[in-house]
Amino acid sequence: MSVAMADIERAIARGSVALDALLEETEFPSVEGRSVTFLYRGRADEVTLHHWIHGLPGSMPFRKLERSDVWVLQLDLPAGSRMEYKLGVALRGRGRLMRDPLNRHTARDPFGANSVVYGDGYEPPEWTVADEEARPGTIEDRHVESSVFGDWREIKVYRPARFRETRRYPLLVVHDGADYLSFANLQEVLDNLIHRLELPPLVAVMTQSKDRMNEYAADPRHADFIVKDLVPAMEDVLPLVPEPAARALMGASFGAVASLSTAWRHPGFFGKLLLQSGSFVFTDIGEHDRGPVFDPVVDFVNEFRAAPGRPADQVFLSCGVYESLIYYNRSLLPLLTETGMNVRLVEANDGHNWENWRDQLREGLSFLFPGPLWLVYE
Repeated sequence: MSVAMADIERAIARGSVALDALLEETEFPSVEGRSVTFLYRGRADEVTLHHWIHGLPGSMPFRKLERSDVWVLQLDLPAGSRMEYKLGVALRGRGRLMRDPLNRHTARDPFGANSVVYGDGYEPPEWTVADEEARPGTIEDRHVESSVFGDWREIKVYRPARFRETRRYPLLVVHDGADYLSFANLQEVLDNLIHRLELPPLVAVMTQSKDRMNEYAADPRHADFIVKDLVPAMEDVLPLVPEPAARALMGASFGAVASLSTAWRHPGFFGKLLLQSGSFVFTDIGEHDRGPVFDPVVDFVNEFRAAPGRPADQVFLSCGVYESLIYYNRSLLPLLTETGMNVRLVEANDGHNWENWRDQLREGLSFLFPGPLWLVYE
C-alpha cells in the first residue's frame, strides 16, 4: 500500500505500536503516482539520499519528524522510472552509505548492490528471469590465444538449446560478457527470446578485458584482437555463418566505445552493433571534464564524428535519460543515420546501470536479429 505524509505523522502521534504497524503493512519507498516517499527510522544526526540521476543534487537531505526517530523525504519520479540509490546516515561525526533497510528491491553491479525504487508503472520484464518452459542453452569457459596482445584471453561461449554442429549460427560478441551474465541476466534473456521465437538460435561469445579502461578506450589493438584473433578462433571451432550480416558486436559504457571503435577500424566486418549508454564524449569546443581516462575516448569520438564512414549496416542505441551521457548518445543518432545505416535509439527513465541495459536487450537484440515471430508479424 502507498502512504501519505499525514499517515506517518498520525502513526507517530499514536505511539511506537502504531508506527510499527504502519511500517509492517507499507512497502517503502511508498509510490503514489509521481510522488515517492522514502523513510528511515533510527538514530541519526543527518540522513541523505544518494542517487545517480544527472541534473539533480547527488545528495538530498531527509527531514526528521518531530518527537520521533523517523526521517522522511518525498520526491517526484516520472512514471516508468527506475532509480538506484543508497542512504547516507551520519551520527556523532561518522557517516556511512547503506542500502535502504526498508526496501526489499536491490540491484547488483561489479561494485556491490544498491537499493532500487520502481516508479509508477515500472515492472521488471518477465522475459529477464528464467522460464521453466524455456530450454536453457549452455555456457562454456574457453581461452583464445591473442597474437595481438601476446597472451591468452579468457572467454565464455553460449550455445543455444538444441545446438547442432550441422547448423550454422549467427555470432554475437559481447564486451564485458561475464558482467552481462551476472548483472543483466544475459543467458536468461537469450534462452527466453530464442524459446519465444523472438530471436533465432545464435552463438554468443563473452569477452572480458584484463585492462578494460585502457583497452576499451578505442585502443586499436583491442579492435585487432576482436577481428584477427577472437572471431577467426571461434569460426575454427564453431559452425558460424561466415558473413558480416550474421555478426553483431555489443557493449555498454566503455564497452560500447570498444564496439564502435572496432567496427569503425574494420568496416564491413560486423554488420550489426548494439551500443548501450556509450561513453561517446566529444569536444567541439574546449576541453572535457571527465579525467585523463577519457582522453583517448574523446580523441576517437572526435575523429569518428569527422569521418564516420559506414562501420556497420544496423545500429541499436540505448541510453537512460537520467545519465550524463544522454546528450552524447542523442548527438550520435543523426550522424549515424546520415551514413545510411539503419539506426534505432531507445531511451529509458533510468540511469547508467546494468538493469537499464538488461531491460533494453529484448528490443535491441530482436531489432538486430529478428526471430521467426517478428518476421511473421512485421
